[in-house]
Amino acid sequence: MALRSTKTWIGVVLDAPDARELARFYQRLLGWTIFNESEGWFDLAPAADSGYNLAFATEKNFARPVWPTVADKPQMAMHLDIEVDDLVLAVAHALAVGAEQATYQPQDNVRVMIDPAGHPFCLYTE
Repeated sequence: MALRSTKTWIGVVLDAPDARELARFYQRLLGWTIFNESEGWFDLAPAADSGYNLAFATEKNFARPVWPTVADKPQMAMHLDIEVDDLVLAVAHALAVGAEQATYQPQDNVRVMIDPAGHPFCLYTE
């Protein structure tokens, strides 16, 4: 038996020192809508019935991850991959809405970016 939801709503939750700030960053980056806004919790999705979302939770003990990894420093537990049509334009947009570009870039068709809370995410083309 597989886990199922009648809503078929699957998401990823990113912890941050300020969930509202991080949700608004990804809202600007992706052009999605914030749903289910509450104290310390935000859901972001392309539409209410999209079936997937990004959620953000305020975590008072959040430790900013380090990328690339360094021994004895907080490491990322996961990262988001976002396919784009034009890597140069996508990087420019990400920078304009508040991302940083990581100094280490392991692949030509991928740009590792860092969100305001320190979570790495990748913009890539095929």
